[in-house]
Amino acid sequence: MSAAPHPETAEAIAVTLPRALADRRPVVSAERLVAEMVPPPRFTGVSFGSYLPDSTQPSQYEAVQVLEQFAAGLNGAAGGAPKRSWFRRSAPVPTGPAGIYLDGGYGVGKTHLLASLWHATPGPKAFGTFVELTNLVGALTFKGAVETLSGHRLLCIDEFELDDPGDTVLVSTLLGRLVENGVKLAATSNTLPEKLGEGRFAATDFLREIQGLSAHFRPLRIDGQDYRHRGLPAAPPPYSDAEVTERAGRAPGAVLDDFDTLLEHLKEVHPSRYGALLDEVGSVFLRGVRQVDDQSTALRLVVLADRMYDRELPITASGLPFDRVFPDELLRGGYRKKYLRAISRLVALARDSAKD
Repeated sequence: MSAAPHPETAEAIAVTLPRALADRRPVVSAERLVAEMVPPPRFTGVSFGSYLPDSTQPSQYEAVQVLEQFAAGLNGAAGGAPKRSWFRRSAPVPTGPAGIYLDGGYGVGKTHLLASLWHATPGPKAFGTFVELTNLVGALTFKGAVETLSGHRLLCIDEFELDDPGDTVLVSTLLGRLVENGVKLAATSNTLPEKLGEGRFAATDFLREIQGLSAHFRPLRIDGQDYRHRGLPAAPPPYSDAEVTERAGRAPGAVLDDFDTLLEHLKEVHPSRYGALLDEVGSVFLRGVRQVDDQSTALRLVVLADRMYDRELPITASGLPFDRVFPDELLRGGYRKKYLRAISRLVALARDSAKD
């Protein structure tokens, strides 16, 4: 008969459990921020041909056609990439709309189509979320961001958000300068440009800036049902704490965190570094998921959920199921669309874990 494990052996096993995200404090250079302005890994190989329109939604077919025409125009543009014109007061403005704005609900394939446009367009080009764009400006300064992005043919902005008047003015000014320099724009969001900000801030200046932004885009509505939930069950039932710990110990590249500890750690890490926080992570394990009532904490969790979804990281968790993580009070507020997107993505990642 084999001997029972010595207590010291059991202790050694516990020590070898996966590291926690809360132990990580990544440092991200400005050069990395620029280099990583590409579609997330799950959209590396997408194309217009791989987009599968819902046969009951004509707007999805129309979106593919319009974007293919937009890409053809970019491919046929003479003279290569737009010329930098930081010191010129009046650069030539291309004919036609400066950009395309994809509006629609969650999971209708907006990011798939945006990434397809990026792949179909010759460089130089950049792709990033609204948050990543504002972080880039913070890293490079406004002038540096204009100089860097003015050398691009196309800038794709995913998940266009206007969370405060400061960011509104910043992005409005940046996009206006880029349009003057001949850069084409494409963006996705869940709200038409004219409606961004409603239910968040009612300041006249804020709404005025939004109206100015909307003039740069041709809005293109995409209707449909969230493909992540088509015919699928609700959030899978959570595991027990012991099951989460045990499964984490068997998963390569896993990180294991107590939910409250991770939320506290996110306060100390700038959202621009949440992607780096997940470097070399293969799966995420969370113990004690609970309802998040504080809005600042909830918004940080939204950003982390986006970065985990970009990297297709399955999540195994105990506590509350993810479709109950945000209370009704937050879901009725101005950031409702952000929270619903996060729920959709967290539930999808939890399902991925349940398949293992």
